[in-house]
Amino acid sequence: MSLKTVLILLGLALATIFALVCVLLTREKSPRSCQQLPPEQEEVQDDQSLVFADLTAEEMSQVVQYLRGHLGVPLVDASRAEPSDNCIASLDLQVPPKAEVLRFLDAGGARPPREALAVLYFGKQPEPNVTELVVGPLPRPAYHRDVTVHKYRGKLPYHRRPVSGREYADITALVRRELQRAPRFLRACCESDGTDLVTLTTAPQGFKSGDRVTWFVLFHNVPGTGYYLSPVGLEVLVDHGDLQVSRWQLRKVFYSGRYFGSTADLEQEFVAGALEVVTLRQPQGDAVLGSMKPRRPPAPPGPLQFEPQGPRYRVRNNHITFQGWSVAFGMNPNSGPRLFDIRYRGERIVYELSLQEALALYGSNCPGAMSTRYLDGSFGIGRFAYELVRGLDCPSTATYVDRHYLAESDTPKTNQKSLCIFEHDSALPLRRHFSDSQSLYYGGLRRSTLVIRAISTLINYDYIWDFMFHASGALEVRVHATGYISSSFFHGRGTDFGNRVGPHTLGTMHLHHIHYKVDLDVDGQLNSLESQDMEYEFVKDPWSTQSTIERPYLRRERLQREDEAAFPLNVPMPRYLSFVSPNPNKWGHPRSYRIQIISFAGKHLPSSSSMERSVSWGRYQLAVTRRKEEEPSSTSIYNQNDPWTPTVAFADFINNETITNEDLVAWITVGFLHVPHAEDIPNTVTVGNGVGFFLRPYNYFNEDPSVDSPDSVYFSSEQDLGACGANPLACLSSAATCAPHLPPFHFGGFLNL
Repeated sequence: MSLKTVLILLGLALATIFALVCVLLTREKSPRSCQQLPPEQEEVQDDQSLVFADLTAEEMSQVVQYLRGHLGVPLVDASRAEPSDNCIASLDLQVPPKAEVLRFLDAGGARPPREALAVLYFGKQPEPNVTELVVGPLPRPAYHRDVTVHKYRGKLPYHRRPVSGREYADITALVRRELQRAPRFLRACCESDGTDLVTLTTAPQGFKSGDRVTWFVLFHNVPGTGYYLSPVGLEVLVDHGDLQVSRWQLRKVFYSGRYFGSTADLEQEFVAGALEVVTLRQPQGDAVLGSMKPRRPPAPPGPLQFEPQGPRYRVRNNHITFQGWSVAFGMNPNSGPRLFDIRYRGERIVYELSLQEALALYGSNCPGAMSTRYLDGSFGIGRFAYELVRGLDCPSTATYVDRHYLAESDTPKTNQKSLCIFEHDSALPLRRHFSDSQSLYYGGLRRSTLVIRAISTLINYDYIWDFMFHASGALEVRVHATGYISSSFFHGRGTDFGNRVGPHTLGTMHLHHIHYKVDLDVDGQLNSLESQDMEYEFVKDPWSTQSTIERPYLRRERLQREDEAAFPLNVPMPRYLSFVSPNPNKWGHPRSYRIQIISFAGKHLPSSSSMERSVSWGRYQLAVTRRKEEEPSSTSIYNQNDPWTPTVAFADFINNETITNEDLVAWITVGFLHVPHAEDIPNTVTVGNGVGFFLRPYNYFNEDPSVDSPDSVYFSSEQDLGACGANPLACLSSAATCAPHLPPFHFGGFLNL
């Protein structure tokens, strides 16, 4: 063998050795894939939760087909229907009566028949009306019954119906036609011919019962940004109450503090030189007020949360289990997220937890904003919960669930990935203690929480709805507001109603009030309400009687009647309020769950207001009433357009009935006053704009149930803290060497628009 050959072989051998060494040295630096382990199996019958499941797309189609063939009247697809037509406005699950459901869930009774609630607009009748029909059984309907009169104690007048997308389109066409009567004014004020201006509705539609008259505010429409910050100062009042669209009229015009009878009158004043005009140039691209486009190149990725061995929760159909928690979830297309049969360690804590309404009430010196009281349920809190952005709206590793709805169309639609479920590490101990006295040890538990989230976009605002389940047996409900503020054209004494946030933009003050229904069943259906608070008493010290001590003591009281349990908004209420069971825990105290409210609500409408009864739930931060099947909701989608004669008035629920050992419901109002400021541009941030409440165990258990959590950590000074068996935290380094599998980014949220 030649020397040259030997040298070549030797070189190859050295190269091979070097490569192997490199592989060995870098092997641990290359993360392995995370090993997916199935979550702990819990003894829960998932199919039972289907009694609360939202309608499927197939069931909706079957109901539409049934109604078309069995009502004996022509039905026009709602997407094309005029006010003078008959149409199917919406479908939703008809939730069975509680007694029937509990017999099925708890006593082996028959499964309640599955039914749909159909809302129909009958415009092509001698007496136009809104009718609600229950249709069943699903999936193959064979009957229907009219529940309108029984449910609302009378017929539903046609003018109370929510405004449809088709109706808004016809109004927009009318406004654009009317704008053509003021061409020189539009060029001077807005550099526009009117076709590039967009209208924003206000609500309610009128000023007295029977009206369907609405102020519309006009804005510059800038593609790619929120038009809500670019008012042009022009607002129009449209009468759209007639069943014939051709008879709708523009009743009034407002511009920068002055009112006119028509756009022709506005043009005449301008041409005569009697109208002062503020010239607004058409906003351009990224320079427009409120642009959300990034101003800097992307930074390195921030921290990511991942699950080294897969999710520790389980989702099947509409049912979730997680470390002792069990919950059925759904989405009402109008009122939004709803949860049922919430159990912890096999015991039902809450039968129903549901969002009821979101009120946004504005102030301004412009007519549109000053008359606005949005009741978002009538627009569709659940319907407008769109697809969530993976990695921002929810963690990348979250479980995403599609939601189906049928509204203003005969064809079901799907909001893909519009609800997410994930476990969240808050980076805060749930509990901990470091002992530096006597024995030396550390004990603690990470605050890891299961979160159910949806986000609704209601015109300009985005509401983030969170339901959180803690290892301590506590349930947290939270809502954050973000999105764009709504604005008025700045003129006159505009700062009496907000702050100037742009050259001609007034951020108008408003309040957000949110209402929830909480049907607690604490250790059974029969509960009472107990308050606890502190007082001081002055006593002589018992050991010498020479000194006086200010001694705090606990004042307990059982509230006997509904009037006592209705706590006005913004008035101090007892710091501890609990639903109590007749049964004691190990220490002799009644098993209870405490309601703890976190809120910064504004002032409720004055009682002298003609529309106050329609939002009378807002009188109270908490009201506890006896549960009644005929009082399923604190409001109605029909309250928006006739708040002067409300279809449902929550105040009527409170009639001083006894609340001792009864099936009770807590009705909770949370909210905040928002005075927009410069930092609300481009968007309102979630920081400081979150409110909600807790349901916390109070003597329900004999000790904190989180002591049974497998995530607990304890080690002492006598242990080898680096040993994985003795200290779970020592195991993290090996568990964290895996890399999560993140699916490729995809977003289809624009497809349904």
